[in-house]
Amino acid sequence: MILLANKKFNFFLICIFFPILFWGQVKNIGLPEIRNYKRSDYKGGTQNWNIDQDENDNVYFANNDGLFQFDGSVWSKYTLPNKSVVRSIKTDKSGKIYVGGYNEFGYFKPNTNGQLVYFSLSKYLNKKNISTIDIIWKIHIYNNEVIFQSFENAFILKNNRITIMRPPSRFQFSFISGKRLFFQDISNGILEYKNGTLHPLQNTTALNKTEVWGIFNLSATQLLISTLDKGLFLYENQQLKPWNTEANVFITKNSGLGGTTIKNNYIALNSVLNGVIICDKFGKIIQHINRKKGLENNTILTSYIDNKNNLWLGLDNGIAFVNENSPFTFFGFSYNLSTVYATAVYKGNLYVATNQGVFYHSWSVPFKEDNFELIEGTTGQAWNIQVIDDQLFCSHNRGALLISGNKIIKTLDNVGYWSFKKIPNNPNYVIGSNYKGFSLLEKTNNNWQFVKHIDGFFKSVGEFEIDNSNIWVKKDELIYQMNLNDDFKKFRFIKTYKELSKLDKGITSIQKLQNTIYFQNNNHFYTFSKDTQTFEKEEKFTKIFKKIPLTNTIHEDKYGNIWYVIKESLGVLLKTANGGYKNTIAPFLNLTQDLVYNNLSINTIDQKNIFIGLTDGLVHYDSKLSTDFNNNPKVFIRNFTSPFGNLVLGNGKNNLPKIKIPYSSNFVKFRFSTPTYENIENIKYSYKLDGYDNSWSNWSASTVKEYTNLREGDYKMRVKVKNSFGIISQESSIEFTISPPWYRHFVAYIFYLIFIAASIRIIRDRIKIKIRKNKYYEKIEQRRLYLEKEARIRKEQYKLEKEIEKLKNDKLQIKIQAKDKELVTNSLQVVKKNKILNGIIHKLKEINTTTLDEETKFQFTKLNKSILKEVNADKSWKDLEKHIKNVHFEFLKRLKEKHPSISPRELDLSTYLLMNMSTKEIAEIMNISGGGVELARYRLRKKLELNKKENLIGYLMSI
Repeated sequence: MILLANKKFNFFLICIFFPILFWGQVKNIGLPEIRNYKRSDYKGGTQNWNIDQDENDNVYFANNDGLFQFDGSVWSKYTLPNKSVVRSIKTDKSGKIYVGGYNEFGYFKPNTNGQLVYFSLSKYLNKKNISTIDIIWKIHIYNNEVIFQSFENAFILKNNRITIMRPPSRFQFSFISGKRLFFQDISNGILEYKNGTLHPLQNTTALNKTEVWGIFNLSATQLLISTLDKGLFLYENQQLKPWNTEANVFITKNSGLGGTTIKNNYIALNSVLNGVIICDKFGKIIQHINRKKGLENNTILTSYIDNKNNLWLGLDNGIAFVNENSPFTFFGFSYNLSTVYATAVYKGNLYVATNQGVFYHSWSVPFKEDNFELIEGTTGQAWNIQVIDDQLFCSHNRGALLISGNKIIKTLDNVGYWSFKKIPNNPNYVIGSNYKGFSLLEKTNNNWQFVKHIDGFFKSVGEFEIDNSNIWVKKDELIYQMNLNDDFKKFRFIKTYKELSKLDKGITSIQKLQNTIYFQNNNHFYTFSKDTQTFEKEEKFTKIFKKIPLTNTIHEDKYGNIWYVIKESLGVLLKTANGGYKNTIAPFLNLTQDLVYNNLSINTIDQKNIFIGLTDGLVHYDSKLSTDFNNNPKVFIRNFTSPFGNLVLGNGKNNLPKIKIPYSSNFVKFRFSTPTYENIENIKYSYKLDGYDNSWSNWSASTVKEYTNLREGDYKMRVKVKNSFGIISQESSIEFTISPPWYRHFVAYIFYLIFIAASIRIIRDRIKIKIRKNKYYEKIEQRRLYLEKEARIRKEQYKLEKEIEKLKNDKLQIKIQAKDKELVTNSLQVVKKNKILNGIIHKLKEINTTTLDEETKFQFTKLNKSILKEVNADKSWKDLEKHIKNVHFEFLKRLKEKHPSISPRELDLSTYLLMNMSTKEIAEIMNISGGGVELARYRLRKKLELNKKENLIGYLMSI
């Protein structure tokens, strides 16, 4: 048995490592990726009647609002001149897109700028022979002819001439099947077109009462005919009979709208009421996709297989892309599944542990379309589902459950559980990790029983590994080594480790590989030595994981393949026949960020059935449906836009003109696209503008790049794309030149040189003239400077004389003032003397002279007369008064002008105060008392209108 299993496994590996591209194979389990495009996405009408693809992989749709082009990122709309619906399209290798609408047919072709321009063919028809064209329902390119088919006529374009082929009665539709072209006539059945004429197929008039919507080759002698309301018919040996199959039952029930073949292996059949089915050539339904499974609409008007064997559906309202060319299919909300934590196949059922409970589905070939059903009593979080000793164990939030069929047969424990593992060399014992630590389960009489919670450790534990006597757990950044005693009911000791070695601090994961427990950190693997009680580095797996980015989860399946998670991406090391490993990561990049964090669920049933748990359901992987993931994607610079114009690339075969942009329009914009329609959200672009950028940009989903204020020069825009499998395309590029501004143009530089040369000559001549003028002006300037100097000397001499004169005047004034002061002093002395003399006179008058003798009396009288004469003869006071008025004439004049009401007496007082005379001196001169002086001062202040704070003398001095 072991030898047989190894042979099967080797065959499995051969299928993986030496893939033959089985194009056109369709999976019968799960749903492929479905991407819907609503009217709001492509901004068009409802119905889409026809689909085709050009040489650059752009996809075209015949829509009620016109022709729509999709390049992978942007939808473009093109309308017919009469704005009619477009019912049919067909592309050819030259880049033309033939279209047919109501009373109009022709083709779109890129102009020199790459923009699609319409050329009408119907306008060349002779209107006298053709009253109306009607709707062009079908377009065929057949034997160098382009055939436009309406109900009334078929218009055949050949060698630039249009001929008309009329139906025997009235055409319905037409079809190419293999290398044959067929028409349906409403009265003559199916007609085959050969060499310009129509030949009826015998015994097909039974189809006159229905509409034929599709004809397909089943073999060299068999035709499959799809009708609107009569089902499917097989035409063989000139006999027509119903095709009694599952597919016929479906089409008869839901009305057929034709379909398409998938590389001659399968047939996609459209329906009015229930989506699309894909069947094999025996009529067995392989896949059914409808609104319930993810389509926007159940009416499929047309279907098309693109050059990557993916299916496009034109709906009555919208467009759908179905990724048939993929080894992955999905079970999601349409199958009642949510986040998946584990799967197991047990006794004819597939069981799935989810966050909502445990669900099951019959496991049979072919896989039935039924939904997954919830096992009663399992509602809630289910962490794991495992088959141990032909018994299905469920680790549930509600406890440890045993399940069989569609029900719980036993609850072993009511504590929440994470997982179960058998004790090596002890087949009747199982250790379960739970919210309170670990429990021991025992099988007695073929029945599993709960024994007890293992003593010594009471923390919640998820995943763990077990050897003969130790349970190993990674928790709280520590490694726990828990040694079981002989009866497994308690731990002898528990040790913790913080690091695996001095070089590897910490611990990332614990896993069992090839029946050995390995401890991993930074992709370095260690085993535990019982002898040294230390971790020892293991070189085999360390070397295998050396070139792999740092992993966080590692899992080995039953075939020895090692699955790992890098951040949120999945990869696998597939085991080869020689015991080595081959790293495979590309197919799983589409699952990035969909894996359940820290709960990797991989269930490898066989090479055709591998289940992977996701956050939004379950994915089925068939490794035998190999796809060439290493095919380089295409990338196009779809639009090159500047204020000078718009250039469209990727429409037909572009012969790029030499692009030259004026400097005034040095703003450029690029739009990128890739005709990669699967997993669009994971497509990334990188670009570099040679002549501007120093390096390639970071990978980004952005499809537009703008550059502003580019300098003149030659540029080359380079773009590459990375698809969802991490495969990078070849570069796409476009070269262009920014012309310099007029002032930096070559002609401008020549003009600059001429201008500079002329300027130098003119400047040189002007310099010579300037030198001569300068010499002349220099002489005049020297003369002027001499005269100015002489005038300045004279002026300075005059100033000096004036200063000398002023000094003399000042000196004289000082002398005069000194003399004035001296005169005042002398005058005051005279006044004092006269006062004394007057006093003496008064005294003399008081003397009684009667008693004096005559001589004495004579002498007394003589003395009195002499004193009186001296007093009366003294005029010094009047002279003083006159002198003071002369000296202070200007002051008195200004004071009088400023205060016209001032009296002469007050003028005298002001003069005395200005001369800084004391109150006593003023009193003596004015012959008044000291109090009289103060009263006069008060009156003077009042006359001058001074306030109390203002100084009288200071005010007088300021005048």
